[in-house]
Amino acid sequence: MNYGLSAKILPTFALMEYTLKKSLGQHFLKDESVCERIVASLQQDTFSQLVEVGPGGGALTKYLLKIPDIDFKAVELDDEKVVYLEKTFPAIQGKIIHQSILDISVPFTDQFTVVGNFPYNISSQILFRILEWKEKVPVMIGMFQKEVAERVVSASGTKDYGILSVLIQAFYEVEYLFDVPPESFNPPPKVMSGVIKLKRRTAFEPMKSERSFFVLVKAAFNQRRKMLRNPLKGMFDTETLQEAIFTKRAEQLSVADFAALTYKMK
Repeated sequence: MNYGLSAKILPTFALMEYTLKKSLGQHFLKDESVCERIVASLQQDTFSQLVEVGPGGGALTKYLLKIPDIDFKAVELDDEKVVYLEKTFPAIQGKIIHQSILDISVPFTDQFTVVGNFPYNISSQILFRILEWKEKVPVMIGMFQKEVAERVVSASGTKDYGILSVLIQAFYEVEYLFDVPPESFNPPPKVMSGVIKLKRRTAFEPMKSERSFFVLVKAAFNQRRKMLRNPLKGMFDTETLQEAIFTKRAEQLSVADFAALTYKMK
């Protein structure tokens, strides 16, 4: 499976021992201060179960393994990385789920936090997986391509506001933590990266159903330059479509607006 631009973390001392796979577009994070900032952000919340996605060479993992009194698991697809991690960090034995995050079952039965330096070309899919698991994931801290990170945290009325923004913000409070520049990696990627935090809301906006909400949001942004009555005409009766809100474009609606509209759907 080609993960495209996959910004994996690797300790600088181990670069000669580990293969950088060009076929996977790997870029290894060499800046230890970034790992430390991620872990510091992670520890602002309490948790007893933690899942790391994409441990790569283990520079972040080595910090996570030192956190006391937690149950830790790492999700890693790459065979070579699994062998390397088990050889380099004996404490990780028995804690690796050797699959893609997109294919595994929910890793814990109770609440768990997710952290990771995510494969960039499946980062949106990872976010949708977090949404699937939202009842069990109160906090996620992850690194994304900056463009994706900005979409997740963007506000209504901005050009970056879209499907990801609305769906994530409906269930999580979002925060952009910090940039990670290309020179923090070896080799440097051509894009800036960004670390964001999701913290599950204590209360969600009332909606007819989550399915209705998802369908509505995706349809609305499918023709984001048009007034809502065009992409949504099949979902509402003619009289409802005459309401003023349907003269707006999708990016002008808040999460609460979308949630409220679900009650008027056919």
